[in-house]
Amino acid sequence: MAHDTIDDTRIYSKEVLIDYLAAGCKPADQWRIGTEHEKFPFYTDGNRPVPYAGDKGIRALLENMQILLGWEAVIDEGNTIGLVEPTEQGAISLEPGGQFELSGAPLSTIHQTCREVHVHFSQLHQIAKPLGINFLGIGASPIWTLAETPIMPKSRYRIMANYMPKVGSHGLDMMYRTSTIQVNLDFSSETDMRRKMQVAMKLQPLATALFASSPFTEGKPNGFLSWRSEIWRNTDNNRTGILPFVFSPQFGFDDYVEWAFDIPMYFVLREGQYYDTTDVTFRQFMNGALKNKLPDGEATIGDWINHLSTLFPEVRLKRFLEMRGSDGGPWWRICALPAYWVGLLYNEDSLAEVEAMVQDWTLEEIQEMRDHVAVLALKVPFRSATLLEFARETLKISRKGLEKRNQLNNAGNDETIFLDLLEEIVIKGETEAEKMLSQYRDTWSGSVEPVFRECLNCSGEK
Repeated sequence: MAHDTIDDTRIYSKEVLIDYLAAGCKPADQWRIGTEHEKFPFYTDGNRPVPYAGDKGIRALLENMQILLGWEAVIDEGNTIGLVEPTEQGAISLEPGGQFELSGAPLSTIHQTCREVHVHFSQLHQIAKPLGINFLGIGASPIWTLAETPIMPKSRYRIMANYMPKVGSHGLDMMYRTSTIQVNLDFSSETDMRRKMQVAMKLQPLATALFASSPFTEGKPNGFLSWRSEIWRNTDNNRTGILPFVFSPQFGFDDYVEWAFDIPMYFVLREGQYYDTTDVTFRQFMNGALKNKLPDGEATIGDWINHLSTLFPEVRLKRFLEMRGSDGGPWWRICALPAYWVGLLYNEDSLAEVEAMVQDWTLEEIQEMRDHVAVLALKVPFRSATLLEFARETLKISRKGLEKRNQLNNAGNDETIFLDLLEEIVIKGETEAEKMLSQYRDTWSGSVEPVFRECLNCSGEK
């Protein structure tokens, strides 16, 4: 997220918050695809992390991008920490360890998404290359220690960094050393939201498996195929993971609001200043807990929007649904993730088919998948098979969904072309992480450093 929201509309009842989420409902012809992707900047000389300051640092990168794009700067305590497209159709932001994120515009087709990805990388390389910077598309930082990782000067991150060690063992790793791709999708009604959220929550471990790409930490194999996924299991279990109440047949906006109510807040933003509110839940805030502690201690819609952005379940509900289970990766995966989910969720026949497939999956089974996918990825045992077989089935269903959308590019190809590389993973039964580990043992001669060289092409550079 590029910048925190300021909306001073007062909240006087829970219904206002339910209505806020429900306002996301829109007819199918207005559904859009929003893709977000992070990547690690590094100096090509020595594969070193890029600090914020300096004439070849991340601040310089952002400021030069601003000149190129004409976007508006997001300033925090005098520091440029992001850029926003003037009509808010996209944003560039910094994650805590300098991970560079594009939050893409809401687009109609995956062809447009992939074009957006290529344009972004082309612009980024134009600015970054003279600074000696390139970008690594991978799920977790492969060689740098936490101490070596730069810290971005973003107020909300200071609050988070102070809070994280109190609630989990891997919160700082999550902040500073992981990277993700996610897609944001629409719904037409509360019922449609429920159906999509239930299916997506059940399939999130499967997406984690398909996109696993974080097998290295501090220069050696870490024992996981998706270390990033493992980190999320030990970050802050109040606000992460699989949400059991989502699987209720009556699940709706009210249930999500009730859950969000009782989770500690991170901060409240007033007059450009961030106040640490980690000792107060949103419910307590609404009941007056901060009235005498802040310049303005009344809860606002802006506070609610910001609070929703600090909840990290595997599928997150805002005025759209966010698929959050996947590791970051090379540019083609940035196109593949939205293609996978759009094929499954944006066609009624495909949604019904995948719904039937997962209908009787139990919470215990889904949680077990989630607990083992970080190590085993597609080899996680499930019923009489493994996740690989179910990945194959979901890709077939997704392909049918994309075929029925029949969105063609100039060459006459539909959106199924973006599933090809995922299908290759399923055919070979080998994830990106397993491929890297194989290279590490063979052609890389036991060194992780070549991952940076390999990934010069990952970020779309020709």
